[in-house]
Amino acid sequence: MKLILFLLPLLFLFSCSNSKEKKFDEKAFAEKGETDKAGQIIEQALERHGSQKVAHSKISFDFRGTHYISTREDGKFTYERIFTEKAGNKMHDILTNAGLTRTRNGELLSLNAKDSAAYANSINSVIYFALLPYFLKDFAVQKEYLGEATIKDQVYHKIKVTFKQEGGGKDFQDQFMYWIHKKGFTMDYLAYNFHTDGGGARFREAYNIRDVKGLRFADYVNYKPKERNLNIEEFDRLFQQDGLVVLSKIETENVQVK
Repeated sequence: MKLILFLLPLLFLFSCSNSKEKKFDEKAFAEKGETDKAGQIIEQALERHGSQKVAHSKISFDFRGTHYISTREDGKFTYERIFTEKAGNKMHDILTNAGLTRTRNGELLSLNAKDSAAYANSINSVIYFALLPYFLKDFAVQKEYLGEATIKDQVYHKIKVTFKQEGGGKDFQDQFMYWIHKKGFTMDYLAYNFHTDGGGARFREAYNIRDVKGLRFADYVNYKPKERNLNIEEFDRLFQQDGLVVLSKIETENVQVK
């Protein structure tokens, strides 16, 4: 899946009942440097989710028994992953702008290039999805507005994201789709495809929405198509026509923001 090494995720019921309608102000967002409609909508979503706080915050959460920490300040980042192996060893991965280090019970380990890249990609993946839509402002992101779509009687802006090869990471060919509520500007659904390990595609539906110190967090129901299909532009239709099957739930716990 798409992992950007510059550094994861609402059921429609919450988005319209708890969100005030916001007028789409093209002029205001054009003044911020976004001249295309997709970019302007993403700017609105960033504001709605409180994503501006990510750039100057320490954010921690637990995911599937592992503790993650994201610290960002002045363009520098530190991502940490802390977990205990089955053998009882305490592992601590630290990824920064300079690269990745791993310790076992406090002792620094020597890693080959392949393992180092794999651990870095794994950490990035979890934090990237957990903090979306924050990363949609990265310079490697290419945005395309695909019009409107209706999901569960709610109208959404449909935005496709691809990545420049320069700065887009080794998986720059992967694609993402975001469904952003037309009135509330919440990112309620997303989909992506990937080409590693034979390829595949996923669709995520957000639920358990909560606000933590002004940042909007969500958990996700994770789906895949019943039949092989990498065309994520069709996934809103497949979702409503029972063309997707539930794979898992993506849940972040014990979220803290400082």
